[in-house]
Amino acid sequence: MKKILLVGKLNTVVKETNKFLAQYFHVQLCSENAGVLEGMMKIVNPDLVLISLIGAYNIDKSIFFMLSDKYAQIPVLTIGTKEESEAFFQYYEESQFENLIRPVENTVIMEAVCRKLRIEQEEAKKHGAEEKGENGGKKRILVVDDNGTALRTMKAMLEEYYEVAIAISGAQAMTSIGKKRPDLILLDYEMPVCDGKMTLEMIRSDEEMRDIPVIFLTAVNDRANIEAVLRLNPAGYFLKPAVKERLLGEIGRILNET
Repeated sequence: MKKILLVGKLNTVVKETNKFLAQYFHVQLCSENAGVLEGMMKIVNPDLVLISLIGAYNIDKSIFFMLSDKYAQIPVLTIGTKEESEAFFQYYEESQFENLIRPVENTVIMEAVCRKLRIEQEEAKKHGAEEKGENGGKKRILVVDDNGTALRTMKAMLEEYYEVAIAISGAQAMTSIGKKRPDLILLDYEMPVCDGKMTLEMIRSDEEMRDIPVIFLTAVNDRANIEAVLRLNPAGYFLKPAVKERLLGEIGRILNET
């Protein structure tokens, strides 16, 4: 199944686009911050980047420079009104970039995505149906860590058994949870800006999220740190790097109890 990185603010339009495309592709949501996008490009390795231009005047244009300079082989599709798109017309001269004018039907988006990916729509729908059949009974786990290597390792460790989503910050984790609720969250305790404690507090402050079990991952193995983690009453905690068999056992135990 092809992978799409959907870039933009989490609004109704982006949610609806994601819901539609997720039937046929692996879709990962990403903010329009250039640094975050570059990190996600390395982790997700998408086949296509889809950018929502809603609020175009606030979008960092260095995103386009970065995509054309470092990822010229990856097609980019943007969606925006005529006015929103005008700020980026210079990029549409390159074959890598294509723009759709809103309002646009999902069927038109699907046609454009398949065209950019050079696949037939029926092929995408077939793979989507097969994937849905294979993953239909899998629980969803969100892994949150600012370290790309750690995210790739955890994803490889878990994806045979669970549907795995990733986030590289607490803020992106909240966006991902809003997009699709996970059954369990693996949360790095030591992260810059918005650390694990702050992220857990945000999750528990939301009535729709507060009962999602959270397992902390921490690289600091001293008594004071572990006591600080346990005072937050997580569903569990593991020292990094986590041992696969122990982690899978703990996840299975927690999910069977919820």
